[in-house]
Amino acid sequence: MKASEANFLSLINGPKQFVIPIYQRTYSWQFKQCNQLFNDIIRISKDNSVPGHFIGSIVYFQPNIHTTTDVPELLVIDGQQRLTTISLIIAAIADYLKDNTADVDTSRKKLQNYYLFNAEEEGNLQFKLLLTRKDKETLINLLKNTPQQENHSPRIIENYQFFRNKITSENIIDVYTGLQRLYIVDVALERDKDNPQLIFESLNSTGLDLSQADLIRNYVLMGQKKDMQITLYENYWYPMESSFGNEYSSYFDWFIRDYLIVKTGQIPKIGNVYEAYKSYVQDKNAPDTVEKVVADIYKFSGFHVNMTLHKESDSELLKAFKDISRLKIDVSYPFLLAVYNDYANETISINEFREIVRLVEYYVFRRAICGIPTNSLNKTFATLYKSIKKENYLESIKATFQLMDGYKRFPTNNEFKREIVSKDVYNFRSRNYLLSNLENLNRKEKVNIEDYTIEHILPQNQNLSQQWQSELGENWKIIQEKYLHTIGNLTLTGYNSELSDRPFLEKKTMEGGFNESPIRLNKGLANVDEWNEEAIKARSSEIAEKAAKIWVAPNLPEEILEKYKETEETKETKEYTIDQYEYLADEMLELYHALRKRILNLDPLVREEYKKLYIAYKTASNFIDIVPQKNRLRLSLNIEFNFMNDPKGLCKDVSGLGRWGNGDVEVGISSIAELEDVMYLIQQSFDAQMELV
Repeated sequence: MKASEANFLSLINGPKQFVIPIYQRTYSWQFKQCNQLFNDIIRISKDNSVPGHFIGSIVYFQPNIHTTTDVPELLVIDGQQRLTTISLIIAAIADYLKDNTADVDTSRKKLQNYYLFNAEEEGNLQFKLLLTRKDKETLINLLKNTPQQENHSPRIIENYQFFRNKITSENIIDVYTGLQRLYIVDVALERDKDNPQLIFESLNSTGLDLSQADLIRNYVLMGQKKDMQITLYENYWYPMESSFGNEYSSYFDWFIRDYLIVKTGQIPKIGNVYEAYKSYVQDKNAPDTVEKVVADIYKFSGFHVNMTLHKESDSELLKAFKDISRLKIDVSYPFLLAVYNDYANETISINEFREIVRLVEYYVFRRAICGIPTNSLNKTFATLYKSIKKENYLESIKATFQLMDGYKRFPTNNEFKREIVSKDVYNFRSRNYLLSNLENLNRKEKVNIEDYTIEHILPQNQNLSQQWQSELGENWKIIQEKYLHTIGNLTLTGYNSELSDRPFLEKKTMEGGFNESPIRLNKGLANVDEWNEEAIKARSSEIAEKAAKIWVAPNLPEEILEKYKETEETKETKEYTIDQYEYLADEMLELYHALRKRILNLDPLVREEYKKLYIAYKTASNFIDIVPQKNRLRLSLNIEFNFMNDPKGLCKDVSGLGRWGNGDVEVGISSIAELEDVMYLIQQSFDAQMELV
């Protein structure tokens, strides 16, 4: 590798061609970056105290010493955006000089022949810069002043026009002067000696320039021979990018994250997807060739696009995927990707796949109604596929859902109906989804509830009329506060302003009132003469019964569930009690109870499990284990030792040592006086585990 400071115009002058490889992203600078560069050019032209302005590096492979050509082709590893943007500025100056006179020491012809064209060459070799994909033809047509194709690259045309409009008779001299004072680091790599991927990563180590998707694409393609690059790109990567369309930059990183969860069972942070991908492809369980890896990613990307961008061809699946999106159940995609793959491989039927997608929807919605925290769902779905028994595919999934308990539970009909009647539905995030499904159950002609407004049958007005107060009774204010936003008091109407705060009988009988409403949610109101607590509760119960039939919970008989119940852990949890621990007595028992209370108060998600030799406290996984000893409680904290903030030096690094309990950190507590210091450490372990769920 040879690196040296160089004047930018000197670098591109002379016979040579900078070629952008197919795996590089397309030209993407926006007006903000263009404007900043233009202002820098103007500024440097007027500051004689500074010799020039540094704009970054241009990294490329120089030709092999055994290759002799009149126009050396330089394969660009880094610097495409700068090369393209400054070429557009030069083209804009040249076109300005075509139509205007200016006192500058150059001409349109010189600018073109020195910096845009290899004047003595023909075909593609005549161009100094050869971009990739549609950028290539767009730039060529721009420089040759020929009409653009319909599918041209708008970014190149827009940025050229931006610079063309910025150049005026007042600043043309400054623009050309500043352009001559741009400097770069000229980095020439040698084939078979320099590792382009390592250099590329170091140049983009901040992660600000390239997305995770860009880094992965470059990692996949950069190290391959040219023929293999073309094969991988044209057969897999470009079709994959095209399938995401304009959503590629927004969705692809998340798709790769979901794909890696399917393949590894681990959940990488979105900013670490590139590193996680590299670890995966280097693992012995990954496909053994690059083409197999890319082909597999391509296959799963099709599933992801069908689900998230709603390109599924089956109408019932499409509706189910839209409902998943509407409920924002992104965490379910890794599980659904794996199931989609089984469906594509004909392991399950389309009807089974539809039912599984709906089960996911019902599971998450019931939990939302019941107010169960969602921060563990990504871990639940990341591991759910492991529970599937291929010989009884659908049954095993239903059994797994039905057997979940604690914070993972699939709410039963009793819990769901109890919670839905009392929930503040009006301020519920999925309110419209709920009302739409209630209204459209078994309807062939669907009602778009977005065309209607939410009506409070019992009005929201805190100063209720005398008629309403009389109808509700002496406890009218308590009843209004308790039931106002609940499902029993809400409906849909196109006459919200007309209904207003009118008495109930008027709301029923007026023109457009409940008695003549085509909305099914209003159907039962015609049979009610008074709207009071009893009426609201009755309607709530009716809707709750209906809801339980829409969002169905699995209900396998006990004899089937027995086949799927966990054996070892379930037995262990049931068999062991607090009485088994020899040293939990007297002062140690009192200390344990004080510590236990504080741990359980950390969060409603915390569960306690008695193991053979220790007591575990967990959310998605153990964050602290307590081993009772004669004169103290030995605590194992499930957090890396280096991550602990331990100002009093209480912790011990036990990583690699054989100890009961889970974790690398050990700390002891022997008296109530030490409780606050120990809880400070336990809180850190709890927080670390919650970041993983």
